Amino acid sequence: MRKGLTFLSGLALAAALSLPMSATAAPHADTVVATVNGEEITIGHMIIARATLPAQYQQLPDDVLYDAILDQLIQQTTLKQQLNGELPKYVALSLENETRSLMAADVIERVMENAATEEEVRAAYAEQYSGGDGGDEFNASHILVETEEEARRVQSDLLEGADFATLARERSTGPSGPNGGELGWFTKGRMVPEFEEAVLALSAGQISAPVQTQFGWHVIKLNERRKSAAPDFADIRDQLAAQIREEAVEETVRTLTGEAEIIRPEIEDLDPAILKDLDLVRN
Repeated sequence: MRKGLTFLSGLALAAALSLPMSATAAPHADTVVATVNGEEITIGHMIIARATLPAQYQQLPDDVLYDAILDQLIQQTTLKQQLNGELPKYVALSLENETRSLMAADVIERVMENAATEEEVRAAYAEQYSGGDGGDEFNASHILVETEEEARRVQSDLLEGADFATLARERSTGPSGPNGGELGWFTKGRMVPEFEEAVLALSAGQISAPVQTQFGWHVIKLNERRKSAAPDFADIRDQLAAQIREEAVEETVRTLTGEAEIIRPEIEDLDPAILKDLDLVRN
């Protein structure tokens, strides 16, 4: 009997030794790297923890990060176990917000992955640059002051024949003032909307009425307008693709919110300042 057992054991050992090395499963996201009072910590937990580290920490050597992250997760697990499964209200709400945010980001990522095919990018290029040029460029100068009253005085002086560059050096509070208010050449989208709208309405040599932006009050002179050369497809491809993806995301959000049943009940005596009251979510 003993000899039979020895023979069978030998067969089992031989079979085990004959198995290819790949039969042992490689580490994966569900591989357990530690247990803390029976609670598992996996490689997946560590991957997510590493991905959320600040950039300067992600530059550390892999072995250093591995040990540090595992130690941190173990310590956090021992601490959170002190709550005996009780989930504080602010933690539950934070988890709901974070889950919502991550899932929304995942949908956005999928939309972006499926947008901006080569055909779509080339079609966008053809549409935007079908005229053979890159659109209008503008050369303008401005005088920036603090109040509308000051701006109207500047406009009046200019209409009476004052030299724009001289007036800019004397009165403009903007960084271009010492340079006679010159802003050089720029394209659409480079200036704040109110400023751009005023420039678009001007012809070369014209002076605008006072224009208010976040920086103050401007009086603008359009010096010249010209057509820029159309960029090569290769140079603009990534920009066009990003634009298409952004538009796809915006369209998806508009569609989904438009189709959703959204109810916003009227709440009496609701003060928006209530959002500052953290005591409401502590328990």
